[in-house]
Amino acid sequence: MKSNFFSHKVTVFHGRKLPEEGYLVGYSLLISVIGNQFGTAVPLPDIMAMATEKHQRYDTDQWQVFTIRHKPKEDLKSHLVFALKYEPLDLYILKRIFELIGDAIIHQMLKEEPTGQYTRRAWFLYEWLTGKTLDVPNLNRGTYVEVVDPSLQYAGQSENSTRHRVKNNLPGVPGFCPMIRRTEKLERYIEKDLSETIEKGLGKRDKDLIRRTAAFLLLKDSKASFAIEGEHPPSMRARNWGKAIGQSGKSPLNIEEIERLQHIVIGSKKLRHMGIRTMEGFIGEHDRETLSPMPDHISAKASDLPLLMQGLLDTNALLQQAGYNPVLAAATIAFGFVFIHPLSDGNGRIHRYIIHHLLTRMGYTKRGMIFPISSAILERIDEYQDILEHYSSQRVDLIEWKETSDHNIDVLNETIDLYRYFDLTLQSEFLYECVEETIEQIIPEELDYLEKYDRMMDFINSHVTLPDTKVDLLIKFLNQNAGKLSKRAREKEFSELNGDDINDIEAQYNHIFGS
Repeated sequence: MKSNFFSHKVTVFHGRKLPEEGYLVGYSLLISVIGNQFGTAVPLPDIMAMATEKHQRYDTDQWQVFTIRHKPKEDLKSHLVFALKYEPLDLYILKRIFELIGDAIIHQMLKEEPTGQYTRRAWFLYEWLTGKTLDVPNLNRGTYVEVVDPSLQYAGQSENSTRHRVKNNLPGVPGFCPMIRRTEKLERYIEKDLSETIEKGLGKRDKDLIRRTAAFLLLKDSKASFAIEGEHPPSMRARNWGKAIGQSGKSPLNIEEIERLQHIVIGSKKLRHMGIRTMEGFIGEHDRETLSPMPDHISAKASDLPLLMQGLLDTNALLQQAGYNPVLAAATIAFGFVFIHPLSDGNGRIHRYIIHHLLTRMGYTKRGMIFPISSAILERIDEYQDILEHYSSQRVDLIEWKETSDHNIDVLNETIDLYRYFDLTLQSEFLYECVEETIEQIIPEELDYLEKYDRMMDFINSHVTLPDTKVDLLIKFLNQNAGKLSKRAREKEFSELNGDDINDIEAQYNHIFGS
């Protein structure tokens, strides 16, 4: 790479406008190198770095803007060090750099500054990501340094690597390790301790009321999860899936459990190929005239699924053992699962089941109260689609494929790392928003409704004689018609009630539910 490339100013990078004219530094420069020298494209980080000739340091939504004195020297090693020093780890870009330029850059760093913290971190990451052990001796001196900067990203449990004198605190294994940036929004949610909020709220409620609320919310969440997929299954199938959600967290997550769940969610009309896919797959449509695939998301290659699923399950175990934040763990495993898309059908509903599973298994959900996450997602369906597309839109263009004779796709290039290493910050923020909504709105509103329902039931039973099923129907009619019983309902379903009785019931309904 000629030195004038490093000193070239730009105003736009890969269609993303810089806040002002400046120099690419860190990962953005490395992306340019592998693009220009090797013709290799990578997904762009949500936030990249640049430097200007001014002496003002500031951040925007998409750029960290550094001053001219931060600008690295005009060589790859200096920009790699800059990325490790100032930017969140991007494991996908680092692995591509290491694969394309080999180990020379690591040997250079070890020669020039063998005990430097960025040398040790780069050396460890090279061996961890590539699976190759360099022919260099172990370090025997130097204080340990963390691989993940916990001020920039959420780290896992720390384990010393004596060879490199680093603390491996990556939140995953080489086979699957998404990263989550530490943002102000996530910090606020974590500090709110939403799990404790609902626990305190439920502690003041009647146990039978909690049980009935939980049962209703299970069914509601099950129906919402099907509705997200555009399905409206028979009541029994929705109840069976709700029952499965209610058992989440009790059995370990493994391939057998995932396949068991698929049988429940698919119902009696089984697919020709149940279980982990043996064929390629995509999400999208077919051209109306040619029937050619038009993918919005391309699933992981079938041949890669054994490694990817093992990596996902290993990371799942690691995060639970590490006491990782339960909501961030749920985002990591659940969204990782749906991006891999290991099944022919049922991926979305099992993806949302995994959220329940992790929140329950890690003790975030207590007192038998399932968080109706799917209900909150359904209320935010456009945002949900956006965060799924945020992952898929850049990656679908990096996957080479050809159409098969049955109008499916055949993936031609190596894509496994696209499903291993990615940023999950937006998805984690979204999930926390849904958790907050379930705790602060959906659950309290349902508890409140059932309390009022019971009061209304007692009033009706003390004034008129009706079977419980009819009392329930009466309350539902009043609820649907803003506290008034329609003329048709007065004359048909409740003809045995006189006008005074109905007027009293309507008045009491509006007194109880009007508040």
